[in-house]
Amino acid sequence: MPIYNAPLADMKFILNDVFQAEKFWQNNENLAHLDASTAEAILEEMAKFSQNVTLPLNRTGDEEEAKYHQGHVTTPSGFKEAFKQYGESGWIGLSADAEWGGQEMPKMLTVLSDEMLFATNPSFMLYPLLSVGAGMALNSYASQEQKETYLPKIYTGEWSGTMCLTEPHAGTDLGIIKTKAEPTADGNYKITGTKIFITGGDHDLTENIIHLVLAKTPNAPAGSRGISLFIVPKYLVNADGSLGERNLVGPGSIEHKMGIKASATCVMNFDGATGYLVGKENEGLAAMFVMMNYERLSMGIQGIGAAEFAYQNAAQYATDRIQGRSASGVKSPNQVADSILVHGDVRRMLLNVRANNEASRAFAVYVGQQLDITKFSTDSEAIESANNRVALLTPIAKAFLTDTAFQATLDAQMCFGGHGYIREWGMEQCIRDLRIAQIYEGTNGVQSQDLIGRKTIKCNGEFIAEYITEIRDFANNLDANLNFIKDATLDAATEIESVTQYILEAAKENPEFSNSAAVDYLHAVGLLSFAYMFARIANAAKDKDGEFYQNKLALTIYFVQRILPEYTLRIARIKAGSDVIMSFSEEYFTSQN
Repeated sequence: MPIYNAPLADMKFILNDVFQAEKFWQNNENLAHLDASTAEAILEEMAKFSQNVTLPLNRTGDEEEAKYHQGHVTTPSGFKEAFKQYGESGWIGLSADAEWGGQEMPKMLTVLSDEMLFATNPSFMLYPLLSVGAGMALNSYASQEQKETYLPKIYTGEWSGTMCLTEPHAGTDLGIIKTKAEPTADGNYKITGTKIFITGGDHDLTENIIHLVLAKTPNAPAGSRGISLFIVPKYLVNADGSLGERNLVGPGSIEHKMGIKASATCVMNFDGATGYLVGKENEGLAAMFVMMNYERLSMGIQGIGAAEFAYQNAAQYATDRIQGRSASGVKSPNQVADSILVHGDVRRMLLNVRANNEASRAFAVYVGQQLDITKFSTDSEAIESANNRVALLTPIAKAFLTDTAFQATLDAQMCFGGHGYIREWGMEQCIRDLRIAQIYEGTNGVQSQDLIGRKTIKCNGEFIAEYITEIRDFANNLDANLNFIKDATLDAATEIESVTQYILEAAKENPEFSNSAAVDYLHAVGLLSFAYMFARIANAAKDKDGEFYQNKLALTIYFVQRILPEYTLRIARIKAGSDVIMSFSEEYFTSQN
């Protein structure tokens, strides 16, 4: 059975040393109830739950899968019990407002607890994840009565939530959805249409499922301006809060997928189902984006969890596997061969994975901290700056972290050789389960276009300029003994600043340019972000004794020498332009010529 030990030491180091979380919390009156010891206790409890409850269900869930039968979906063995324990322990409401039964924990803490669950069982994690996202959207836009009806039950795990956007003909372009919302005499709506790829659309984990559905009312404006958001519960809720009759919504089938097989991905049919408007007509997309942006950061966290799981298993296998001898001479004379850890290429793969994992984890906490500022701060300037930072970094958190993590799982699998291709070692499932993270919640290509278009060109580079200023200010204050990361970070910042100006000018002349450059730009900014994280990691470790801290400095050097230089390749590709890409005719792609 694959292993997993929650990386608590690194998590605590990032919170306590890199970001000085307790000081940050104590300086914010809305977070002053939290201290480091409480945060550490929360992480330790999640480590126990993830290692002892969800990890053993990961492979069995993959093998049993979610099942569809006569309009109902059932989850694999053990999922109901695990979900009940998860809800009763308060995990679903960990970051929710106390008014609705939540614990109001900050995002920079919950990204770490979420990572552990994603590492041990991503299929399981998707069920409560959608509930939390639905709760956030309702808390932001629903009426007081709607909040009182739905939020407490969602956060206890008695009910769950979904996000119903995609239709067979409408994925990225939600403006062309066909699902209809017809007003009724009682002030509600009848929802009719079909949604696809609905995570947790039906299951046996909760008493009720609260669907958040995008639909269009009669005479709504064309495109995305005409989208409204509706609550469509599986069971209607009586005035006293009890469950009433079954609503006219249900699964038509479930998808048979490459991975996350224990997560029910449903085709949902709405056959005149009763729906309740959230907010105002034609303003539904703004409400849904609250949920979507939460999910996008969560996909990055899914990547970190998978890559950490992959690293731990690959490192253990490489330690135990003896094969060949070191190029510099025998290292284990009492064995017939040396551990494969003596081979430089195996070390390269493992160090790549570990360096990217630790930078990714720090980056997720950093983005979480920015979200906490937007939610808990009373300083209007700080809130505005943090909002800009979140807008800029959300596509990077989703796309760069999952791209990096997927490569990490491939490298980890390669350390196993042929055994990595065999189910019992867990690597092939890890890869299958993670692949979707690069696809759902907006493909990584779409995230790249969001970064270069709306988050850079549209604001004339303001967001990235503010971010680079922050990075420069931090790097310039590093001690001289950290010049190796200081200089590398400043050089990268200068190059990213320069290529951003290049993009702003090129986009004016050539409308095809930005789309062709988008993925490379996102990866270049992602690498700069990792350099910033390693600068913070090295700064936190530099004056401390012990192997743990010395290894942080050594890994920073590895990142500077072996990973960071990739940004120069990305910049070269950007400056190559779009002409060669767009020069091929459409017919070329399906011809044999």
